[in-house]
Amino acid sequence: MDVYTTEEQQVEAIKQWWRDNGKAVVLGAVIGLGGLYGWRYFQAEQETGREQASEAYTQVVNALAAGDEKAEEQAAAFISERQGEAYASLLSLQLAKSLVETNELVKAAEQLRMVQSSKDETLSAIASVRLARVEAELKNYDVALKELDKVTAQSWTAQVEELRGDIELRQGDTAAARSAYAASIAAASNPVVQMKLDNLPQ
Repeated sequence: MDVYTTEEQQVEAIKQWWRDNGKAVVLGAVIGLGGLYGWRYFQAEQETGREQASEAYTQVVNALAAGDEKAEEQAAAFISERQGEAYASLLSLQLAKSLVETNELVKAAEQLRMVQSSKDETLSAIASVRLARVEAELKNYDVALKELDKVTAQSWTAQVEELRGDIELRQGDTAAARSAYAASIAAASNPVVQMKLDNLPQ
């Protein structure tokens, strides 16, 4: 490192360094600060968007629960605007439930099919199980059983097999129902399923 003997030489060296590097320093500072500001702005916008989505979701769910005449229309608009988002899938589940309560089973099935394509495996599994119930109510038993086959996570085995047993019993296949109920109990002991199994004709 050079040792400067006079103040003038030191000042001149600083000026020379600034001439050589000043633009890069300023540009680096501007880019750094701009990036930091941009990132903070992006995060704030994301947070605002999440809060707005949450508030809109809550309003539509409350409208559905209250039986508001325009609730279904509002829910459909929300789902359309936010396709692929978790809130849209959750609202589709709520809308399907509301449609089942008013016996609009075909419309409910449409909502549940939309949720099945969710990236969230839990939401997809919930939709498949509920869709199987709806299809069984529509007497589409084969379709209902195929929907249950889509749920492969072990945590769902007890519930899926119980529903499979119910559907098989509705079709009159007592042997298949017995097998399904036994599989359900093997996955998780449940007195209700045990009662269904015990009440099956021999």
